[in-house]
Amino acid sequence: MTRFRLFSSLLPLLLVSAGVASASRPQVARVYGKIQFVSSFPDYKVQVVDSFADLHVQRVSAFANAPGKWLIVESFPDFKIQIVNSFPDFKIKYVDSFPGLPQ
Repeated sequence: MTRFRLFSSLLPLLLVSAGVASASRPQVARVYGKIQFVSSFPDYKVQVVDSFADLHVQRVSAFANAPGKWLIVESFPDFKIQIVNSFPDFKIKYVDSFPGLPQ
């Protein structure tokens, strides 16, 4: 009976802390479409890496309509991205095929 009380008292705390952690993490699968690279006031700060990326990105010239497909534009973007070397919101890896969330 003691274990049950301990678990039931900790369960709400665990659920709240898990919700806070997932809310602070950007939804990287939703970052696709027309992308503009900026040096200030970005929607997301991104670090380009060779391994352990949060999102695999393929640069496309048309039909940027799936996660990881980015059409680079100079105006009217869906998202503004700043490339940084430290403290990114998420990390990307450029790929030639199979964009999206890594397997």
